[in-house]
Amino acid sequence: MSDSAAPQLDLAEEFSSRSTPMQKVQSTLHRYPYLSPLIVLIVAMIIFTLLNERFILPQNLSLMTQQTVIVGTLAIAQTLIILTAGIDLSIGAIMVLGQMVMANLAVSAGASNVLPIAGQSPVVAIFIGIVIAMLAGAVNGFLIVKLSLPPFIVTLGTLSIFTALTLILFKARTIQGPEIPELLKIMGETFPIGPFQVMYGVIVMLVLYAIFAYILRSTAWGTHIYAVGDDPQAAELSGINTKRVLFSVYVVSGLIIGIAAWITIGRVGSASPNVAPGINLDTITAVVIGGTSLFGGRGTMIGTLLGALIVTVVENGLALAGLDQAYRVLAIGVLVIAAVALDQWIRRVKS
Repeated sequence: MSDSAAPQLDLAEEFSSRSTPMQKVQSTLHRYPYLSPLIVLIVAMIIFTLLNERFILPQNLSLMTQQTVIVGTLAIAQTLIILTAGIDLSIGAIMVLGQMVMANLAVSAGASNVLPIAGQSPVVAIFIGIVIAMLAGAVNGFLIVKLSLPPFIVTLGTLSIFTALTLILFKARTIQGPEIPELLKIMGETFPIGPFQVMYGVIVMLVLYAIFAYILRSTAWGTHIYAVGDDPQAAELSGINTKRVLFSVYVVSGLIIGIAAWITIGRVGSASPNVAPGINLDTITAVVIGGTSLFGGRGTMIGTLLGALIVTVVENGLALAGLDQAYRVLAIGVLVIAAVALDQWIRRVKS
């Protein structure tokens, strides 16, 4: 009796384990979230090269990497937060506050209409600006963890608070390039690699991606981030201090934002309270297009880098094709909706 039942059980298991080609694709994309943005990036580059041969020229490729550097760096911080099923709408405001602190500390004390804190060492100015950004991240983390407030509401509120603080403290004054010490602008300088011009800020951005890709993949803290984002209750039951993980994520994100503030001064060549007004949504766009789930627990740093590059490639390629800015915005919107729809489909994969 038992001998005859065994083959039937084996056949049933074999039949149930079979999957359709679409299920295999779904499973593969679930296992490797960066594959879909990689495919999109390759296809986009091929299409825009066919539309305009100038797209693939070294000068244009160099320009695109430089255009990616601010959003790409800030998107590292946004990725860490979204992996925990949170979101940060104040990233741009913190970055602006950090860069204004750096510039106002380092500007020459003899310049016109400067604050009493001017004339500090550029090294001290950069350090204090990064610390301020980390403190701002800690404020977000404290409100979310200690008061159990939703990240969306907290960062929506601190977006206004940090923006107002910047305007109140620094009187909406732009620190022009000639007034800023060279060390603060070094991230915007370039050096040649063959026919390409590579910005120092891009190198720093790539190093940060490599560091945090390793952290997420190979450290306990990275594993805890994924666990908290995927299922905080299960993570708590397994012994993970979820509140400590969440707080640390916002503080580390502040560190990254502070570095991005330094890069922004070099990229723009000045420090202004009005720099990059739409940067908050741009970082979320890069992360979502890069395959990181807005529901937390799934995503990679390489996917975010690809997402940031896709945004730049699409905008640059459509501009070279002669299309109006409105069509470029439309294309990014379509990509975001498609990315979220794809994520929803991928999350339904059977484990």
